[in-house]
Amino acid sequence: MALRRLTVAFAICAAGTAWAQDNNSLSVEGEPLITEVAAPDHVENLDTLYSGWRFRSPETQYLQTDDFENPAMVFVDQARDLWEKVEGTENMACASCHADVAEFEGLRPTLPRVENGELVAMEDLVNECRTERMGAEPWKWSKGNMTAMTALIGLQSRGMPMSVAIDGEAAPFWEQGKDLYYTRVGQLDMSCSNCHENNYGVMIRADHLSQGQINGFPTYRLKNAKLNSIHGRFKGCMKNIRATPFAEGGPEFKALELYLASRGQGLAVETPSVRN
Repeated sequence: MALRRLTVAFAICAAGTAWAQDNNSLSVEGEPLITEVAAPDHVENLDTLYSGWRFRSPETQYLQTDDFENPAMVFVDQARDLWEKVEGTENMACASCHADVAEFEGLRPTLPRVENGELVAMEDLVNECRTERMGAEPWKWSKGNMTAMTALIGLQSRGMPMSVAIDGEAAPFWEQGKDLYYTRVGQLDMSCSNCHENNYGVMIRADHLSQGQINGFPTYRLKNAKLNSIHGRFKGCMKNIRATPFAEGGPEFKALELYLASRGQGLAVETPSVRN
């Protein structure tokens, strides 16, 4: 393994962008993943959608191509242990009801979604199981156990295209998210679209701005060496523009999550991805 890593490192240094695979096409464990699609009709001002993976350096891109090299998999393994852990007043584990986490294949591309008139994200579903079935304490939205579990569940849908519902009951939530995406806030008077629609590909703070796609979340960021939730990233962006963030798990961020998920329609789920 050490020899293999040395060989890959040498190839990256010697050939620049000519490395283990074409840096415009992503394959994970030999499975090709879609990182570029034509923008659907409901996405304004973009002709083509690009995964955030496309904007990373070759070295960062490489980490995502091999589950052994992907640092996020350490947390996925932790989630496998949590899956079997008996907790709560009902003395149950996730595995008590769900024999195999693979049962959740196809869930990640459809979230957030409307249930009983409310917009729910994966974190809501996890905590509903914990509180209503296990009698256990809910996990905090972006803390380690939650991001690990959502990464494990999301992994079951890796390679499947993002496909959230935005019509019917979901329509007002989608409209709310769209409004938030284009609203300028904070001392810097900026919106999400200013960076991720108008200036993607531009260098900022020694990194390229992406289109802000969320198909890879939870994502491992080299910057903070941990898994990061979608709402945690929203919070960080709002702080960067000197705005007061909405609450993680609150209605604003869930609406924004739905809108952004729809902006990535057709891109493959990459959970758990690796980003700078």
